[in-house]
Amino acid sequence: MIAVLGVGPGLGLSIARRFGHEGFTTALVSRTDTRHADYRSSLTGVTTHTYAADVTDEAQLTAVLARITAEAGEIDTVYFGPADASGPGITPLTEAGADAVRGPFESIVVPAARLVEKVLPGMLKRGSGALLFAGGLSGKYPMPMLGTLAPASAALRMYVLTLHAALRERGVYAGTLTIGGLIDRGDIHRVFTARDHGFTPGVLNPDDIAEKAWEMYVERREAEAEFTAIAAV
Repeated sequence: MIAVLGVGPGLGLSIARRFGHEGFTTALVSRTDTRHADYRSSLTGVTTHTYAADVTDEAQLTAVLARITAEAGEIDTVYFGPADASGPGITPLTEAGADAVRGPFESIVVPAARLVEKVLPGMLKRGSGALLFAGGLSGKYPMPMLGTLAPASAALRMYVLTLHAALRERGVYAGTLTIGGLIDRGDIHRVFTARDHGFTPGVLNPDDIAEKAWEMYVERREAEAEFTAIAAV
């Protein structure tokens, strides 16, 4: 069973579909249940459970993981990719104080570590399991336009790469999908393209990324796969 935490109509749903087509039961978690019926109907032939929870909140994360285990079964794989298109936005690092830099750590890195804290012991006990994360290209290359998001992206990337190295002899896989560009069909793509920003960023196909995620899960060799639609990186 795969738990997709932070599912949306873009990459999260593509991940669920790709793993579901391999026989995985899917547990989809998002902040609200407003689109859950659409998600279930789009996953034809896939056993799907849906849950409403903010996985960046520790109490809600703990509760939803317990519900998933009780109702959908033991969690073999977790995909963690929450993104809030209505968030506070990005502050340039040249204008950011410590609190502005801290914010993305609290909403991205800390929840990822909490998730690992809760699911990894069971995986290690079984000697199997996988942890997949979605990260940003600003965690690998300097991208000033992404300001306060960059330090947290870098921290998440190194957290996952280090997990991969620490776990690879213990039966548990950790990998990160490092993404540079908008995800087609995703919420951030929808919000961004609703306004004229004076430029058109590259767009990535979530099905292609999900296909690579499945390959990484099966082969368990690569700690990272990079996807970019940004020319000058």
